Amino acid sequence: MSVAPSRSSLPAPDPAAAAALRRWLDSHRRVFVLTGAGISTASGIPDYRGADGQWKRRAPITYQAFTQDRLMRGRYWARSFVGWPGVASARPNASHEALARLESAGRLAPLVTQNVDGLHARAGHRDVIDLHGRLDLVRCLDCDHALPRAALQQPLADANPAWVDRTAAAAPDGDADLDDADFSTFVAPACPRCDGLLKPDVVFFGENVPRARVDAAHAALHDADAVLVAGSSLMVYSGYRFAKMARAAGKPLALLTRGVTRADDLATLKLDADCGATLEAAVD
Repeated sequence: MSVAPSRSSLPAPDPAAAAALRRWLDSHRRVFVLTGAGISTASGIPDYRGADGQWKRRAPITYQAFTQDRLMRGRYWARSFVGWPGVASARPNASHEALARLESAGRLAPLVTQNVDGLHARAGHRDVIDLHGRLDLVRCLDCDHALPRAALQQPLADANPAWVDRTAAAAPDGDADLDDADFSTFVAPACPRCDGLLKPDVVFFGENVPRARVDAAHAALHDADAVLVAGSSLMVYSGYRFAKMARAAGKPLALLTRGVTRADDLATLKLDADCGATLEAAVD
């Protein structure tokens, strides 16, 4: 079982970065925060991109491939079957906890996350907009029936007994690195209500973010004094748009992440530092 990373396991914060972020936070009354995969790596959930902004592994499955290709759908569910327990047992880290404390202090607008791991909610954060959905929920594309992802693990094991003892390295978003496996016989789950196509309630590549979430995120940014992006390279436009909106509205934009981002030229403060250690030191 995964456990919460302890404070003693955090890297030593960069004093200059922590002080700069503390001053920046202190100078703004209400901050809009956008988070990305970089804040969940300390919880054992890998990210997609390296410090140079490039893919570390092949791009994730597209909506079109999932819905139209039976073999690709089986591949997705096989890898999810092996990878899901790691996400289910992941615990919030110092980044999630520091942001939850800022919310409790009344310093944040609704937080927007590109992550699908649910760790902000597990850290006690109350007002979270899950821009790309949540991996712990599954929805039927035919009848819209929803059920917890955890409820599928035993039925998947029963239908695919040869996979029960299989292990693999963790990959982003509950995936597992199993590229050498034969997925042709893996039995994907069906809706228990209508026998329709089940899909994780997350936004796949090639799929649009629901309009209501986008509108709620835009409203949160509009009501904020400044924008902080933590743990995201902003290479995906659904996140980068908020940096552009901050610049267009004349709001200060701070970036906290390792490596380059797509919005480096838009930022008023760029901190190339560890998210957890820096946020914890700045908030404390």
